[in-house]
Parts: sequence; structure tokens; C-alpha cells
Amino acid sequence: MADGVLKGRVAVVTGGNGGIGLGMARGLAGAGAAIVVSGRNAEKSRRAVAELEKLGAQAVAIEADVAQEAAVEALVRRTVDRFGRLDVLINNAGMNIRKPVHELSLAEWRQVLDTNLTSAFLASRAVYPIMKKAGGGKIINIGSMMSIFGTSFAPAYAASKGGIVQLTRATAAAWARDNIQVNAVLPGWIDTELTTNARREVSGLHDRVLARTPAARWGVPDDLSGVAVFLGGPASDFVTGTAIPVDGGYSIQG
Repeated sequence: MADGVLKGRVAVVTGGNGGIGLGMARGLAGAGAAIVVSGRNAEKSRRAVAELEKLGAQAVAIEADVAQEAAVEALVRRTVDRFGRLDVLINNAGMNIRKPVHELSLAEWRQVLDTNLTSAFLASRAVYPIMKKAGGGKIINIGSMMSIFGTSFAPAYAASKGGIVQLTRATAAAWARDNIQVNAVLPGWIDTELTTNARREVSGLHDRVLARTPAARWGVPDDLSGVAVFLGGPASDFVTGTAIPVDGGYSIQG
């Protein structure tokens, strides 16, 4: 896929050691990019790097808690020290706590918002001066179907993913003159560790998703690889501030 279109580019993928993040990282690697996998599970990150190297990519793991300002700044600094540049940022790190609003503690609310939304703000802010100095860059923020739809069982997650879309629009408008394109991807129901837990905790979810999805299947992480290459490469140089569903048609159903 798009062999070589990202040759010489360097991409940081937060939460890139599994699920959607690793699927996008595989797409970027296949297009020639060097990949920095950022995650908190060192063993998962080691396995992800080994997988990306088998695709012929340069890949390294940098452990970081992306909800912490100093850790994010260190991640960006270490990336530039290692590769000399940073061209693509994918803000993918995320978590969920499935409880209705009245059962959610303030600490749980803050944990989800900090991991899913504040991290994207911190990382985007940290890469901005590097991308501006280089003459441009690409930021891809990972939203969700819950950026669009309400749900009773994930209020903090939904709030964070709605916020991702508005953060995308705000930064896209602010940085367009610096040739930095900022876009969001809204995955549908993708078969990952996170959604395996959701199916275990939410009765009937699997069948409801299949019934609503015109493609009649759950997505897989590699379904996100193509949009990562498009939004991370030159084909999207005049595309900014968008929120693109990758959902097998889930969001077009009435």
C-alpha cells in the first residue's frame, strides 16, 4: 500500500503498541515511515516494534504517560534526538470506564478525560514548534462513534471523544497557515482489546453492532491503516479540520 510515499518521514503513535494504534502504525510503516511507538506497557511495545521492524521499518519504543506534561515533552524531545525530525503525530492513546453518570467518580472522570483528550492537547502543543520550523506536519486525532452518538454507559469517554473533534477543528484553524494539517478519524466498532471488554460488560452489544453496520462485520485494526497513510502523507495537504468515520457504514444508518 502506497509504498514509499512516507519514506524519510517520522511518525509518533501514542498507544501504538496494540489495537487501532498498531494498525495505523503498520500502515505508516508499510508506506516507508519510521515509527515511534509510545505506550506504558513495555512488553507490548517491544512486540509492536518487532512487528514493525519485520515490515522493514525503523521503529523504537518510548515509554510515556501521555497524560503528564513532562512525559509528553520528553517523548517529543527523544523522538527528535533519535531521528532528527517529527512529521506525523497520531494521538491514539485512550481508555474507558463504563459506568452511567450517576455512578462515575470525579477521579474516574478526570482519568478518562486526561488520558483521551488532555493527552492530545499536550502532544499537539509539544510538536507544534517542531512542525512549524520544518515547514509543516500532520496530526491525526482518534475520535470514536461516540464523537457523534450518545451512550448511557460511557459518559466520560463520549465527552472526551466529542472534545477530540472540537480540538481538531480548533488546532486545524490555528495552524493551517503553518502548513500543519490536523484531522480526526472516527473508528466504528473495531475488534480490539478495548471493545472485547465492552462486549463482556455491555449485554447484546456484539449483535447490535452487527445489525447496524452495513458492512455486516466488526472492523479490524488494519482497516485504519489506509486512512493513516492518507492523512499522514502528501495526498491530504489540502485536507484539514475533518472528522472521517471509518466504520463500515455504521454512522450513516438512521
